[in-house]
Amino acid sequence: MFDDVLKRVEEQCREERIPMLGPEKAKFVADCVEKAKPSLIVECGTAIGYSGLWMLRVLKDIGHGRLITIEIDANRAEQARTSFKSAGVDDLVDSRIGDAQKVLKSITEPVDFLLLDNNFDNYFPCFQAIESQLTNPATVLADNVGIGADAMADYLEHVRTHYESETHWFDINLPWVKKDAIEVSIYRR
Repeated sequence: MFDDVLKRVEEQCREERIPMLGPEKAKFVADCVEKAKPSLIVECGTAIGYSGLWMLRVLKDIGHGRLITIEIDANRAEQARTSFKSAGVDDLVDSRIGDAQKVLKSITEPVDFLLLDNNFDNYFPCFQAIESQLTNPATVLADNVGIGADAMADYLEHVRTHYESETHWFDINLPWVKKDAIEVSIYRR
């Protein structure tokens, strides 16, 4: 059931050109979640739930943790909710609709894993909005640092200067991009 839902969401993303990680980067993100074993993941940019499904599968497998996912487009957020329910992981996810910077400020729990995958120029403002809730240490992933480096230059400069941070490159097979990267940073106070 879960794999059928994931396959359907991936096909829809490809057909409708909805931004998604793609399987190569999604496996890497899932591995990062498995390594971190977070209690709370926050994701900026749900789209229709592709990356959320990958992370939620790991949380279900390890037997603990929750996901708060934020999407500005109400229609896409509703599609994601439907997918989470169909995949049987809706009990592990809190899907919120709105501008990520504003929604992040409402989160009062400790966040030990953050995935930035929204508008590139919003990465640093989102990081700043949730920084006070990040645990010490916290794992922070930023998608699209290959194709979006210029628009997120302030974010990349900050994490590369202040934290243990490395760029992971991927050859990917998506209709809109063939090579991209994820920045993995370990946040410490």
